Amino acid sequence: MTAGRSNADSLSQGWCTPPKYVRAIHDFFGGVVALDPCSNRYSIIGAEVEYSLPTSDGLIESWKYPSIFVNPPYGRDRERGTTIRDWLRRCAESHEQYGSEVLALVPVATNTRHWKEFIFGAATAVSFLYDTRLRFLENGKDVGKGAPMSCAMVYWGENYERFESTFICFGAVIDLRHLRGKIIGTDINQMTFL
Repeated sequence: MTAGRSNADSLSQGWCTPPKYVRAIHDFFGGVVALDPCSNRYSIIGAEVEYSLPTSDGLIESWKYPSIFVNPPYGRDRERGTTIRDWLRRCAESHEQYGSEVLALVPVATNTRHWKEFIFGAATAVSFLYDTRLRFLENGKDVGKGAPMSCAMVYWGENYERFESTFICFGAVIDLRHLRGKIIGTDINQMTFL
């Protein structure tokens, strides 16, 4: 639940998912979110299990749960040496290893390695959210500040149709299943031609 964490100042803040998306997440999961590995004391997700720094590190703890919602830190955690890539890797692994259904609210950065490795070719679908400046709750309050980037809801799971019907009202839903297992984003400069 900690979006925007990139320096000491933002580490002290609890950045939380906007209520309209929390309602959609609950609808999608049938009212029960089993795990929120990025929680904080201001979280309104209400997951059955919540990992929250400093008492528990969501990247280290178990993700063997049927339904998982992840709003990962968007910046680099210098203390732990982690980035959003580590969180997206765990999302993909949890689905692959345990059959977990995972939703993640992430910045749209389709040119990055983490999108190429753990979303394109691994996720089921993505909803590119129409909110151009998604308003996260800060320390439990709607302060009206928008995110400086576009965001997307990404889904790893087996029920594309349910994802589409839940998130189509928030933005364009793209089916990624045809990309599973494919190498995405090969650099043309590194290719050998005959």
